[in-house]
Amino acid sequence: MKLHDVKVYPSKAHLPREEQLAWKIAGVAADKVTVPKDTTEMIINRIIDNASVAIAAINRRPVVSARDMARGHAKKGAATVFGMPSGKTFSPEWAAWANGTAVRELDMHDTFLAADYSHPGDNIPPILAVGQALEKSGKDLIRGLATGYEIHIDLVRAICLHEHKIDHIAHLCPAQAAGIGTLLGLKQDVIFQAVQQAVHVSFTTRQSRKGEISSWKAYAPAHAGKLAVEAVDRVMRGEGAPSPIYEGEDSVIAWILSGRTARDKGLPEAVYHVPLPEAGEGKRSILDSYTKEHSAEYQSQALIDLAFKMREKIADTAQIEKIILHTSHHTHYVIGTGANDPQKMDPKASRETLDHSIMYIFAVALQDGVWHHVDSYAPKRAGRADTVALWHKIETTEDAEWTRRYHSRDPNELAFGGRVEVIMKDGSRLVDELAVANAHPNGAKPFARADYIRKFTTLTDGIIAPRESMRFLEAVQDLPRLPAGELYRLNVAIPAARLQSGKPGIF
Repeated sequence: MKLHDVKVYPSKAHLPREEQLAWKIAGVAADKVTVPKDTTEMIINRIIDNASVAIAAINRRPVVSARDMARGHAKKGAATVFGMPSGKTFSPEWAAWANGTAVRELDMHDTFLAADYSHPGDNIPPILAVGQALEKSGKDLIRGLATGYEIHIDLVRAICLHEHKIDHIAHLCPAQAAGIGTLLGLKQDVIFQAVQQAVHVSFTTRQSRKGEISSWKAYAPAHAGKLAVEAVDRVMRGEGAPSPIYEGEDSVIAWILSGRTARDKGLPEAVYHVPLPEAGEGKRSILDSYTKEHSAEYQSQALIDLAFKMREKIADTAQIEKIILHTSHHTHYVIGTGANDPQKMDPKASRETLDHSIMYIFAVALQDGVWHHVDSYAPKRAGRADTVALWHKIETTEDAEWTRRYHSRDPNELAFGGRVEVIMKDGSRLVDELAVANAHPNGAKPFARADYIRKFTTLTDGIIAPRESMRFLEAVQDLPRLPAGELYRLNVAIPAARLQSGKPGIF
């Protein structure tokens, strides 16, 4: 890996494209280096993971709406949509929209946390949709996904978006465009323009994850995927994009991130240090990401596991006086009491909001000892009087050491959990901590292929036919050998009678 310095330049500097981050990203995407075997195996795992959570969410309202929108854009011989028969295909940008929403709805697929947040599995729907539409092979898809994961994770390692209240799809969209470029074997100059176009159109604010969180949280990465497909389509036709998109005088770094605005505030000129693979270096960043065992925001994963452990020593949660979660800056300010969102303490809040309340999540996990992607968020469950009482006794606080470990570059120190202090009414205290979730690569029970398959069969049980389950699992595990034109086999269909439709719209 090589670090690349990225900062703002005045227009008169005429920064050569070879020195621009988007050009360097495009170079990584255009590199025909062999995909490492362990990267390939993890890509297969993540395709299984995405299908698991997408099918589990197949009839949730946002997913139904997205699928109905895609139905208005049928196209023969194009891309499949989860739940629909593989013989019915749709324009790839709309298939990416529908499938991206299904994948994101339950907040239960993979994650990578560093300078910013990400769900790199969101790269899969648009890259797969384009691969299906243009009849690419399994090997082509693997190459495209290796790039999407690589660029996404490398941007997240280096450039913080959330401190500027920018939503994290701003790193996702250029990664998706780069991955599509690799999938299609496009030249570096074409991918360069697609990446710039993707960056330009994908900057949105974090209000989507603040206050009363709506279904847009599920749509956001799907929207990025749709924009990425359209960006690549435009540049393939010879169109260009704003340039230099990262370093320009009026660029996203200059006016939205830590660029010229830093100087306006009397702060040192901002320089980002973005790591990218060198020419001929295999793309391995997917191996640094991790999936979720529980359907909840990633920073709650270890704390759910810790709640399961601690409940064994608490006879009666009604005897708890107070619970303090000592954790990282991110956890405290995004899903903790540091967010200052009253909705995070409201039993009538939306599922999306409860998913971003570690106070609610810890209370339910402590009481139930299990976490279910539907039952744990049910309005009746959230409104239970004893749960509300316990929930409102929980607070978070930032701990400098947990913040340091959250940002550590040492994989053995990296931590997303915290220390929990339970204070009982009789004055006794129970204290325990957990750095990473059990399913994390450094956790007590790291996820392996068998766990991904178990997650798939568990979440899809009763929704798809056993024969369809076996067919999909056989096809995806044979991905490197899938010939051109057979990526439709990665679709998962359910019986037509079980597939719901929603309210009519424009499409």
